[in-house]
Amino acid sequence: MKLIYKGKTKDVYSLDDGNYLLKFKDDVTGENGVFNPGANSVGLTIEGAGKSCLKLTKMFFEILKEKNIPTHYVDANINDSTMTVVPAKPFGKGLEVICRYRAVGSFLRRYGMYAKEGQALDAFVEFTIKDDKRQDPPITEDALVMLGILTRDEYKTIKDLTVKIAELVKEELMKKGIELYDIKFEFGRHKDTGEIILIDEISGGNMRAYKGNEYIEPLTLEKMLLD
Repeated sequence: MKLIYKGKTKDVYSLDDGNYLLKFKDDVTGENGVFNPGANSVGLTIEGAGKSCLKLTKMFFEILKEKNIPTHYVDANINDSTMTVVPAKPFGKGLEVICRYRAVGSFLRRYGMYAKEGQALDAFVEFTIKDDKRQDPPITEDALVMLGILTRDEYKTIKDLTVKIAELVKEELMKKGIELYDIKFEFGRHKDTGEIILIDEISGGNMRAYKGNEYIEPLTLEKMLLD
């Protein structure tokens, strides 16, 4: 294996067969020693966080596979905290796509003049640029097209996939009486076919989930969903 990228929460290796291996780490994003999935830097290390993230990611990617939704997932080894994936090319230097069902977090900070905390949203989809220096700014469809990051067709495909995948995740959580408030995805182009596919992970660290009015921490969410 050859290390090709050292990330905040995962390292990426190239394999001899052309696929990539993602090694999940126990490092999590946060600030001042407090976990925060939206933070742009590693804040602390939580023992077992990597395996927990991978278990949930494996579960969701295998559900998507059954539904014929395109992803980069090949297989996963929980004991080694690794996942084998098909290489994918990011859009620009990376985009994050958020599907929101409740007005919380950065949505509420921006639109609090009009939105009430916890207000229901109709699967609102928001694109942001992966840019730590500029704190991952939101970007509109027109700007994505004008800057050559996406075509309008690609924008529509990603938006439609985002809503479809978020709904599947939401349904799984509802089986345990858990409500999904929002979830963040990443997409790329398949290295061989150019098809738009879901990449990265689907874990507690990528979503806000509540039981009643109580926020569920990512490690607790994994236990609740897999028990």
